[in-house]
Amino acid sequence: MSEQLKYIVQELNKEPFSKSYNLISFDSLEHIQLLQMLNDVLAEIDPKQKLDIREESADQTAMRLFGILRILKYKPPTDPTNVSAFRQGLVQGDKPVIYPILEWLLQKMPELKKRAYLARYLVKLEIPPEIVQDEQVADLFQQYEQYIAEFKELHREYEQLKSSGFSTAEIKKDISNMEDEKEQLLKRVDRLKRKVESQPNAAPMLAIAKNLRKEKDKEQKLIQQKQEQKNTLLHAEQRYQRLHQQLKDLRQASVGATPQGLLERLEEEANVNNYLVKEKLPKEIAAKRKAIQNLQQVVSEPAMGQAELDELNNKIHDLNSEINQLTEKRMVSNNPIDDKLSLFRQQAAIIGRKKDAAAESLRETREELHTTEAEYKGKRAAVRENDGGEVLKGDEFKRYVNKLRSKSTIYKKKRQEMAELRAENGVLTRTEEILKQRDDNINQQLSHLELKKGVSGYRDTQEELEKVSSIKSELDDMKGRTLDDISEMVRKLTGKIAEKKSALAPVIKELRPLRQKCQELTQEYDEKKSHYDTTSAGLESNRSKLEQEVRGYREECSAEESRYHYLNCMKGSMEVQMQRINDEMKAYVSSDPSERKKSFREQYTRKIQEQENLGKSLREKQKTVRESHGPSMRQMKMWQDLEHLMETKHRTWEHVGGADSMEPMAYHAEAAHQDTNTLIL
Repeated sequence: MSEQLKYIVQELNKEPFSKSYNLISFDSLEHIQLLQMLNDVLAEIDPKQKLDIREESADQTAMRLFGILRILKYKPPTDPTNVSAFRQGLVQGDKPVIYPILEWLLQKMPELKKRAYLARYLVKLEIPPEIVQDEQVADLFQQYEQYIAEFKELHREYEQLKSSGFSTAEIKKDISNMEDEKEQLLKRVDRLKRKVESQPNAAPMLAIAKNLRKEKDKEQKLIQQKQEQKNTLLHAEQRYQRLHQQLKDLRQASVGATPQGLLERLEEEANVNNYLVKEKLPKEIAAKRKAIQNLQQVVSEPAMGQAELDELNNKIHDLNSEINQLTEKRMVSNNPIDDKLSLFRQQAAIIGRKKDAAAESLRETREELHTTEAEYKGKRAAVRENDGGEVLKGDEFKRYVNKLRSKSTIYKKKRQEMAELRAENGVLTRTEEILKQRDDNINQQLSHLELKKGVSGYRDTQEELEKVSSIKSELDDMKGRTLDDISEMVRKLTGKIAEKKSALAPVIKELRPLRQKCQELTQEYDEKKSHYDTTSAGLESNRSKLEQEVRGYREECSAEESRYHYLNCMKGSMEVQMQRINDEMKAYVSSDPSERKKSFREQYTRKIQEQENLGKSLREKQKTVRESHGPSMRQMKMWQDLEHLMETKHRTWEHVGGADSMEPMAYHAEAAHQDTNTLIL
């Protein structure tokens, strides 16, 4: 228990939890805090679990925790009594139940994160059977299962690619291995061809194998075409849904619109497009063409020097001066009062400029609209890829934008009003301070006058009397208004009650037969549901029996198939042995000596003879060695003694020296003579 607690505290103090617990502080946590800690660990594994458990009821918390632990495949106790205690302990936040779960979660954090991520897409929705019987719902559920299968396949491929770790050296090695295998296969094919050619029915069997391969290729092509047709059907369904949604949006947009309004809007759009096509765009195209011609003319001319550029600038300056002089002469010669068309020309020019500005603004707005739509589609696709959140569209987005605009406008107005009120508050505060100072001065002057006249307190009494009278008048007015309001309210309520009764009378009459029909339908539904339950139970039992029989047949089939493969292998080995026996018999009975030498009988006979000769020679050598062993050992002992004697003499000679008398030498000679005689003997 202590090791478990120590491990949990160490893991919680690390990233990403970054807690600062020790054994005592963690062990002193309350039950609700332990449940919150368990929920935080689960939230790290699955972000959807991130919440405060105090904001939900205990039943919801228990169901949510049981669900996520079931998805993560946590194994609670198998004993029924322990299971009930485990559930109760998890709901109450008991330490003996929470600690093992925390330890298990912290030990397998990466694996559980992956499992939670996969469960988000692989755990199927629970739909009641009576709803699944609907055709549209069944088609959608089948499509949903296909998407789950596709996700499984894609995730499996992703994991394989992630763990494969291909490199150039490995690929080259694989290529060389494949080339070697290709050569081996070619050799094997040649060998099989030679082997098959000797069979009597080789040609029909090859034709059958060729037809089989063609049929398999055709089957693969048909499967691929079927998959392509499915993809095409899926794209068509998506396009249909998109068009259906557009039609729905258009219908919603046309709610409340009148034919006259639609015609006016279309006429306005047609006029705008007509002006853009016939007036604005031709002018812009002509201007662009003229600019291109000028640029081409500039490009086609040879390069000019500084003197030529100065000359062109002087000409441009002279022409501008001449244009200005002509304009001034025209303005002096023409009287704006007498010229009646000048006002209309100015208005036409102003209107033309406004039209051009409006057309340019429309073009910029359309470009901005296209850019915004492209950005919106990209962000919408990004949002769907990231978390699959719901994106506002159509009228909902328009209402949301209008709501934001209205709120922004209200916010700006309120902010401006607050600024004005703050400024006015400052002015009024200053005014109040000044008036208070004046009031204090006037009150002091009045007090002095009252003291002088001998009527001190007269002003205060007068003010109190005026306040009392004003309060009395206000109370009288309030009482009168209250009585009038009450009487008016009673009259309105009476009228509304009578109207509601008269309006609800036909509805109540229509509701009575509907209630009776509802009771009948409910009874019929209960009967059919009970019939459905019994039928479903019977079909389920039949299905289980059939599944059991199919399982037994499959096991029997697999056993027979394995037996068939075993017998086939045995047959192949026996055929090889029979072939070897036939070859041996042919070589043995052959009259050719070279062929007979190739037979195993001759080879083994020759080897046996060689081994027998070798054994005979080895036995003779063994006999010779045994006979000469005793004398050889005695001779070896004599040589050892002689070696020892000579070493002793050599040491004695070195010890005595070379200047001694001849007696020792004679002695040594005699000893040597005796040793020699001994050796000879």
